[in-house]
Order: sequence, then C-alpha cells, then structure tokens
Amino acid sequence: MADLSLPPDSLFLGFDSSTQSLKATVLDSSLNIVTTELVHFDSELPHYKTKDGVYRDPTVNGRIVSPTIMWVEALDLILHKLSSANFDFKKVIAVSGSGQQHGSVYWQKGSSQILTSLDPNKSLKDQLQNAFSFKESPIWMDSSTTVQCREIENAVGGGMVLSEITGSRAYERYTGPQIRKLFSTEGDLYERTERISLVSSFMASLLIGDYASIDETDGAGMNLMDIKKRCWSKEALEATATGLEEKLGKLAPAYATAGSISQYFVHRYGFEKNCVVVQWSGDNPNSLAGLTLSTPGDLAISLGTSDTVFGITKEHQPSLEGHVFPNPVDPGSYMVMLVYKNASLTREEIRDRCANGSWDVFNKYLEQTQPLNDGKLGFYYTENEILPPLPVGSHRYVLDNFSGESLEGVKEREVKEFDPPSEVRALIEGQFLSKRAHAERFGMPSPPIRIIATGGASANENILNLISAIFGCDVYTVQRPGNTCYIRTSCIFLAYSLIIGNLCVFLCTDSASLGAALRAAHGWLCNKKGTFVPISCLYEGKLEKTSLNCKLKVKAGDANVASNYGLLMKKRMEIEKKLVEKLGHF
Repeated sequence: MADLSLPPDSLFLGFDSSTQSLKATVLDSSLNIVTTELVHFDSELPHYKTKDGVYRDPTVNGRIVSPTIMWVEALDLILHKLSSANFDFKKVIAVSGSGQQHGSVYWQKGSSQILTSLDPNKSLKDQLQNAFSFKESPIWMDSSTTVQCREIENAVGGGMVLSEITGSRAYERYTGPQIRKLFSTEGDLYERTERISLVSSFMASLLIGDYASIDETDGAGMNLMDIKKRCWSKEALEATATGLEEKLGKLAPAYATAGSISQYFVHRYGFEKNCVVVQWSGDNPNSLAGLTLSTPGDLAISLGTSDTVFGITKEHQPSLEGHVFPNPVDPGSYMVMLVYKNASLTREEIRDRCANGSWDVFNKYLEQTQPLNDGKLGFYYTENEILPPLPVGSHRYVLDNFSGESLEGVKEREVKEFDPPSEVRALIEGQFLSKRAHAERFGMPSPPIRIIATGGASANENILNLISAIFGCDVYTVQRPGNTCYIRTSCIFLAYSLIIGNLCVFLCTDSASLGAALRAAHGWLCNKKGTFVPISCLYEGKLEKTSLNCKLKVKAGDANVASNYGLLMKKRMEIEKKLVEKLGHF
C-alpha cells in the first residue's frame, strides 16, 4: 500500500482572509491544532477606518469595498505575531488559505516585477503600496452592479444559460459583473491593470512572490468559468470585458501547488525554502474541507458575516437560485450553496435594539417565547439581500387563525412592530425558515441526514436548538480540545469554552482556516505523489482523534414540530413572493 502519511513533526499553516479579519490555524501531522492567531481589521488596523472590515460608499447605492493594502498589512502583522510567539516556521512544509469569495484585486502594470523582487528588510505594505490600479477592492457585500448583471445575462442568452455555463446566474457580488462595471466606468484604469486576482489568489501571490493562478473552485464564483470544462468561458468573457482572459491568467485545481514560498518569507520569518504554497480557495469551499463534508445527505450551515448553506452533489443542475462550484477536495463532485447577506450583523442589530446589546437577554427571549411565535413572521434586511432579492427594510406579519396544524383560513396581517421577545424569535425563526425553504427548492436533502453548524453563532445553543427544530434533524458542531479559538461577533472576538471535569473544550467555529490548513496537507501529499489522492486518506479511521471531529450537539426533536414549521415556512414563502414582486431588485 502506498505511503500516504504526513512527515512526523511537520506543520501545515492555513489562513482565512475574511471580511473582518485574517486568521491563521496550524495543524500538526496528526491533524491536531497546534496554534491559532488572528488580526482583527477594525481594532488592530484602525488607521484604515473600516467598519466591519469594509467601506460603505454613501454616494453609490450598494457599493461596498475594502482597502486592498489593508489585507497586505494584515499578512505582515499576523506573521509578526506568530514570530513574536516563537512559532517555528521551519517546521511548516505547506501553506494554503481561504479568501472571502468574489472579492477582486487589480494589479497595476509592472507589479509582477515588484512581487518577484521583494526586499525582506522592508514590510510588504511599504513595497506594495502603489502596486494596484484600483486602491479599493469590491467585495461580496457589494450590490451596485445590477445593470452589469443584466447586460451579461442578456449577452449570453439569459440567466439560466449563464447558470448552465458557469454554475450561477449573474449576481451583483460576483467578480464578472464587478469587472464589467470597472471596465465600463473606469476604462483607463482597467487598461492599466496587468492582472486581476481574487482575494484567494491575491494572498497566494504574496506568498509565492509571483502571480498565483485562480483555483477552479473559487473561479466558479465569478460568472466567468465554464464549470464543466474547468476553463474560462469564451461567451462569458466576451460578455464581460475586452482583453480579460490575459488579465485573469490560467486556472488551476484547488489541490495543486501554486509554487514554493517566496524568498522574502524565507529570510524574513525563517520558512524553509522547500515549503510549498497550495492553491488558496474561497472561504466556503475551505469550510467544506474543514468540516470533512463528504456525504450527499449532509448539509453545513455557516453562520458569520454572511450565512451560507452548502452540501455536495454528483451532478450540476442549473438553477436561477443558488450556486454550484467544483468540490475543492474531490474533482468528481460539486459543491452546492445558498448565500444570505443579512446574517451576524443583522442578528447583532436586533440584539442591540431589542435586547439591550446583550446576548444573555437575547437568549432569554428565545427561551421564553414559543415555537412558531404565535404566528408572528418577520423579514429583516439591514443590507440588500441576495436570497430573496429584497432591498433594505423590515416587514412584520401576524398570521390570524394560525394554529400550526393547517393553513386553512389563515390570513396574514402586516403590523408595524413586535414586542422585543417576539422580534428576536421572529428574526431567528425567519432566517432559518428561509434557509430551509430555499434549500428544499434548490434540491438539497429534506430533511438532511444531519446539519454541521459552524461560524460564530454556532456557539449559541438556543440557535442550534431552533435549527434542529426547523430542519427536523440532528445538529453537529466542531469541538476542539485543548485549544483557544476565537469566534467572530462583530468587533469583538470571544473565546467560548466548556469545562468538563479537568478537560477544557473550546467550541472553535473557524472552519475556513482549519480547512485551509487541512488543504495545505492534502495539497502537499498530492504534490508528493504527483497526482490527486482522496483527502479522506489523511484522516480515515482516526477522525475522532483529530481537530476535525464533529460531535452531536442537538438531537432531532419532535417530528411534528418540524412539520408545523413546514406550514409556517410555506406561508412565509407566499409572503416572500409578494414582497419580491413588489420590491425585488431583480
């Protein structure tokens, strides 16, 4: 049998360049966490004056960007923090990472020469300050490209045709529409752009000292790649901008090696020169890897700045709703995903307004209110929503004559406000009723075999109980013994822990950087063998002894409750349809 083991005493470094922070997770050869580190943009890099890691442009509706150089400085800072903690970079034999999906970076002509000749005596920030044709990067929260979305869809024959080609219809946050907007409105700067990177390939470029390829999985989040052929689509490129393929470079499989670590990092931090950089990918694909999601009947729900629902499938079924990507750790399958923009920040807004800014009060309200909320339904959007396509605003309804047993004779009545406990429950029930409804409509399993919850809110047992009740299945989380991990709320990072006897168990929710570290190990092994090997060979038969192990958190409850929620969900979708017809921005 071929040797598929990892070298003893070796380390694997995974990053997650997310909306609000840059995180690092280090795994050893037994796939247990050795250390973690974090840079929070708002609090640790305050001179950029971001809020939640972004700039919201008050002059352009829906325009949301981040300063590109901030991500560069964050890499400097996180490596400095690891070095100050006496982390031994020489033991790291592979690095990979996760980047917030869809965000784009625009390298100015001549920047490749800067990358290949970085001076280890100077910071990355000082050397790359003028390397970008656009100083600000459009990110996944941006919704300013509706016109460009329609132009691209019309050019290829419609939204369903684009979904058939690329895995998704045109979405405002997708990179293709963002590129088209810059091409159309700032053509001179577009012409001066040498290379366009995703956040993932951008960060990988910094590490290898050269332009890194976009990986096939994250590349599917651009409306530019032929998802079946795994190459750039000629039709999509022509519908987006001229001369685009040259600026994008070549695609690469997610498990491939981007290159060796740059000499800059060898001399500045002590990495070994043979350390490989495995292709970075998107945050949600990395979470899929970190949760070891491999059974088509399982679903994962990631609860963070955005909420996502994702699973795996063997076939690509085009749809006008949801997204399909190549599976980052299995070339023979696909990752299917739904994305919601109104997530943790919306939960925090309701917490601040209705629960005195206290999660304890918020949770008390969830505990004291009844399932189905006496027929109170709420729709809450602090940002223009992706799914359903509704603008900023709140909508509240009371269902008269609703018992939970039938919809016969039930009528909705719009109201201006709820009492605080009902508002809190309406928010959480509404978010997960929407997830269940759209997951079922997209063809995801119903009920799932199980749900694996990750992200900041997965540490909240009241929310996990509601997920289990609404979906009608067991809910699992990742528990990592002996390590302090940080949970993103908004501007605060909290360590949640349970003390069981003398064992301290921390509920660590950052599956993206964990997945990146695991993918670093997987990519290293594929590179060593000269071919793709299944990622499961790294942990098969020993998963419970690793930091990847998921454990049952909430057992599926009364099936009748899930059935009653199904009726409430049906009524919610009727109301949602009316709202979209009246207000939808598509």
